[in-house]
Amino acid sequence: MTSSTYCWTVSTRAETAAATRRALLDAAEVLLDAGGPDAVTLREVGARAGVSRSAPYRHFADKESLLMAIAAGGWNELGDSLQMIASMDTVAESRLRRALIALVSVGRRRPHLYRLMFATPSGDPAAAVRAALHTQELFVHIVAGVVGDERAWSYAGMLLTSAHGVTDLELSGHLVEDKWPRAEAVVDLLIGLLPEAAHAAENG
Repeated sequence: MTSSTYCWTVSTRAETAAATRRALLDAAEVLLDAGGPDAVTLREVGARAGVSRSAPYRHFADKESLLMAIAAGGWNELGDSLQMIASMDTVAESRLRRALIALVSVGRRRPHLYRLMFATPSGDPAAAVRAALHTQELFVHIVAGVVGDERAWSYAGMLLTSAHGVTDLELSGHLVEDKWPRAEAVVDLLIGLLPEAAHAAENG
C-alpha cells in the first residue's frame, strides 16, 4: 500500500466514523425531543440511525456519555448563536436582549434539551463543561458591552440565573400569563435596570 493510499484509507475511515457518530447524535436528539432522557437508549438510537447494534457502543461508553454529548452540542449551538449576536452592528443593550432571548428560546423549542444542559451530569461532563464555559464567556463579553469589563461577570451571573429561572418557571407552567409577565418582559426589565445599577455601583 502506498503512502497516499494509506492516507486516503485513514481519512475515509475517520470520515465514516464521524458520519456515524453524527447520525447517532441526530437520532438521539430526535428521541430526546420526543420523550426526554428516558426515551434515549443506545439500542433505539442505533436502530434509528440505521447502524449495527454494536456501533453506538463504539462511539459512546453508555447512555450517560451519549446524553452528555447531546448537552455539549446544545451548549455549542447556543454559543454559535451568541457569537453571531456579539458580531451584530447594533447597540449593546439590543445584543444583550437577543442573547438572553436566545437562551429562553432553547427552553421553549427544546425543553428536554434545555433541562439536560442544566442538569447535574451523570456521565463524563468534560465536553459539556468546556462547551458551557465557552458559551458563558461569550455571554459575559456581550454583558460587558453594557456594564463594562470590571463587573461583567457579576452582572452576567445575575442575568443568567434570572433568565434561567424565568425559563424554568415558564416550562413548568408556574409562570401564568394573566398574573406574571412573559420572559421577554422580564428580560426587558432586567436590562432596563442595568445601566442604573452599574452607575450606582461605580459611585457607591
